[in-house]
Amino acid sequence: MNILMYSHDTYGLGHIRRTMALAQNMLDKDHRILILTGSPIVGRFDFPKGIDFVRIPGMIKQSNEIYVPHSIAIDPSQALAIRQNIILATAQTFKPDLFLVDKAPLGLKMEITATLLWLRDHSPKTKVVLGLRDIMDSPESTIQEWQERKVYEVFEQLYSEIWVYGCREIFDAVAEYAIPERIEDKIHFTGYIPRAVPRLRNRPTIRRQMGLVNGEKFVLVTTGGGGDGYKVIDTYLSMLEDSPRLDIKSMIVTGPMLSAELFDQLAARARKLKIRIVKFHRKMERIILAADCVVSMGGYNTMCEIICAARPALIIPRSKPRTEQIMRSRIFAQRGMLEFIPWETVNCAEMRENLLTILENPARYIQCMHDFPMTAFEVINERVCQGKPGNAGAASCGSDPMWMPDYYQDAPAV
Repeated sequence: MNILMYSHDTYGLGHIRRTMALAQNMLDKDHRILILTGSPIVGRFDFPKGIDFVRIPGMIKQSNEIYVPHSIAIDPSQALAIRQNIILATAQTFKPDLFLVDKAPLGLKMEITATLLWLRDHSPKTKVVLGLRDIMDSPESTIQEWQERKVYEVFEQLYSEIWVYGCREIFDAVAEYAIPERIEDKIHFTGYIPRAVPRLRNRPTIRRQMGLVNGEKFVLVTTGGGGDGYKVIDTYLSMLEDSPRLDIKSMIVTGPMLSAELFDQLAARARKLKIRIVKFHRKMERIILAADCVVSMGGYNTMCEIICAARPALIIPRSKPRTEQIMRSRIFAQRGMLEFIPWETVNCAEMRENLLTILENPARYIQCMHDFPMTAFEVINERVCQGKPGNAGAASCGSDPMWMPDYYQDAPAV
């Protein structure tokens, strides 16, 4: 079975990390998995045999609508044209039985539209699936965006299924985002995506290997890709600078997207506090498991890692450009799983108070994480089996989609 996965990767690490986790789960001796990605750091990941990637030119998100080339000095339209052609040619050559798209129904700036139309018209047995995280954005902004961009029609005409990597009882995307009944049968809530965290019984060994002894309190600060995490790290370092008697050990993983200038500023301060600071760590799951508390933002992947490791967390979720992090943090906090401080109000004193509260009584947070629905792998494997050659439920076929002459008048031709 040929599985083609698309991850546009224009900001942070979330998309490629989620895609990698899903790819490793779907891998077996009969599956060949190819990942289309624009991530500039995809080569840092360890790819097992059976999984490979096609690197399309990277684009950086400057705002919700503006994207520019990551490295090469060419016009954005040229970079997009190159990406579109590579994506289409890969699909035509690889002939996937399953095409799994992460988050963006038509890709970055509609770059996979031609590929979706080609698969619909020339490979009707291909199962075309859109994967969505548990929460996209506020209901108001999501509904408005989906209506303006005819996304509901895209769901209906170009996708076989839509997998929501969340739990309907926790956040009902169908109801909250007003998904029409005619599409609801395509929606499958998979539960959250588990991460390959070492077994809890290995935690003492991992802590010893890290030089943690005698019950020392260890706090990990991580901000995902790092492109917007400076404020969290800056506040944490300021808290320690203001509280020299605070008896905790720390490690900071800034994320590779943090600028060199800002990293150097933070690193100089961290060295004075005898704190290890790195941009990227291949074994984040081990570091998270070793932590007594994780200070982070509210991104989907980091939250899944924290819950799988059953680690107490202090979350500082951003609320712009989308509200999904603050929404997720509120929902999880209401379930007793974490503490959070809104991005706009975070300060040293409040961070210190919340951190001490967590470290004094971690058990109550850990208890609330038990039985959390980390079922995505099981559900997805079942869906993939149903999509093997001969079993695929294709997207709707027919004439050119009704939405093409309207909002998507500039979509690339097939």
